[in-house]
Amino acid sequence: MTNPAETQSEALPKPSPAFQARAVARACRKAVLATTLDPSQAAGEKPTPYASLVLVAFDHDATPLLLISQLAEHTRNIAADARVSLLCDGTDGYAEPLTGPRVTLLAEAEVTTDPRHRVRFLARHPGAAMYADFKDFAFYKLKVSRAHIVAGFGRIHWFDDYLYGGGDGSDWAKLAEAEAGIVEHMNSDHADAVQLYATKLLGLAGEGWTLCGVDPEGADLIREGTLARLAFDKPVSDAEAARVELVRLVKRARQQAA
Repeated sequence: MTNPAETQSEALPKPSPAFQARAVARACRKAVLATTLDPSQAAGEKPTPYASLVLVAFDHDATPLLLISQLAEHTRNIAADARVSLLCDGTDGYAEPLTGPRVTLLAEAEVTTDPRHRVRFLARHPGAAMYADFKDFAFYKLKVSRAHIVAGFGRIHWFDDYLYGGGDGSDWAKLAEAEAGIVEHMNSDHADAVQLYATKLLGLAGEGWTLCGVDPEGADLIREGTLARLAFDKPVSDAEAARVELVRLVKRARQQAA
């Protein structure tokens, strides 16, 4: 199985732990969220950890995005203590899971009303649209302060520079503005190219793959609830750079199909 954290051009230098971690995280549709049990619910005096399964999406800089209900245990815990950790598991498909990559992100959870966050989350999880506007649901962003990656036996790192571009948005703001147009154009006018990405570059089966997101480091494809990650060989910062990279990738896919 191809490790998404290692999908890169041979001409590029060895990826940093932060690059590897973002690749693993961005490929995940779900993750394990760890919170501290609300003291009013804890059985003892010591803080008690609580782990739960959540759907996850990512902003252009790889900030994790959640849609959670105020009625959920983890949301009540966050209200009392916003510190969380998120485990992104990239070991699916490995015969020995402990040889596969996984990333733990340490963060503080914060409600977000940024329309872009809503769009990116629902593009990745279209089924969530049916409850996203319920009064008890809200979108959250996880402000990552530190990260830990286990990329396999003996390949373990702590680091503080997880976010793409340092998180200030200067490296991806133009791409974020153009993303909706890129996705619509690819799905409407180049559906054949998207299908080739899935089948020839990623080795996936089935018809009907569509593009659901583009960020500086790659594109997200989706089909019937299955997410696939297409990594770029080099980062893109705007619509034109994304077009060049997408064209290059479809040329590679057609060469493989020939």
